[in-house]
Amino acid sequence: MNEPTLSRKHKSLLNPRGIALAVALIALVSLPFWGGDYLINVFILILLYMALGQMWNLLGGYAGLVSLGQQSFIGIGGYSLAMISQVYKLPIPLAFAVAAVLSVVFALIISIPIFKMRNVYFTIGTWIVAECLALFFSTWAYVNYAQGYNITATYALSPSTIYFVALAVGIGALVVVWLLLRSKLGLALMAMRDNESAAEVRGVELYRTKLKCFLISAAMTGVTGAALYLHQAFIQPSNAFGISWTVSMVFIVVIGGIGTIEGPIIGAVVFVLLRQWLYSFPGFSLVLLGIIAIAIIMIAPKGIMGLFRGRARVEIFPVRRK
Repeated sequence: MNEPTLSRKHKSLLNPRGIALAVALIALVSLPFWGGDYLINVFILILLYMALGQMWNLLGGYAGLVSLGQQSFIGIGGYSLAMISQVYKLPIPLAFAVAAVLSVVFALIISIPIFKMRNVYFTIGTWIVAECLALFFSTWAYVNYAQGYNITATYALSPSTIYFVALAVGIGALVVVWLLLRSKLGLALMAMRDNESAAEVRGVELYRTKLKCFLISAAMTGVTGAALYLHQAFIQPSNAFGISWTVSMVFIVVIGGIGTIEGPIIGAVVFVLLRQWLYSFPGFSLVLLGIIAIAIIMIAPKGIMGLFRGRARVEIFPVRRK
């Protein structure tokens, strides 16, 4: 009799990559039970910045939409949380749903004018939209003008609860991007990334593909924004719609490796750990962060993941379909 053989699916789960991912997932899920408050706080930031990086990478690394206005959706997500939980005293999970819906609706509205812009004009257009939102919210009585809100509903939540929210958002963003890139839409995105004109000739609908990508990114960024302000517990327009959010996303993606799923993960870890270390240098932290970024880019122009792939030729999250 022939010995029983494992199915292809079971073999894939038993390879080193599958084992490493399983160990990492177990460590992340169990972290609140063995890690201290400081470690939990660091990993909350890593997971949420990873989610932001994945969404910006989806736009800039695959769809060719270099946006400097993703903070628009962070602000919408944060204010959705503040209004739902603080003003209307409704359950916090509802705020995440509202954040996603409002972000998609707003993205759909602004896509009409900004999708008529190309290249640097699109980039500037998204940034102007975010600045206009910041000004509008600063003068809007409904959201307490520029004074912002203390989100007191978060005070009742333990650090572990907020961590599991961040874990769900971070893993969710990763899974969404991975499944998307393995779909027909993902094939269209990668074809556009390689050669937009050739992709259009082969039947890829550029406008519709980019719009879908833009809406998905908006929804997930809005949800991540709600999670960020669940952690921060205070929101005001100057911070919520500040360009520093998108600058952080760009840093994470470029340092980690643009156009890769693994890049934003590595970039988020590097970014958060660097920021924790640079708190010891008040007044010089941004300068030092810029110097470190330039050094990494000079050593690895394709990012840390690009350098690793060039030498080891290993993909942690392959998107090619057999």
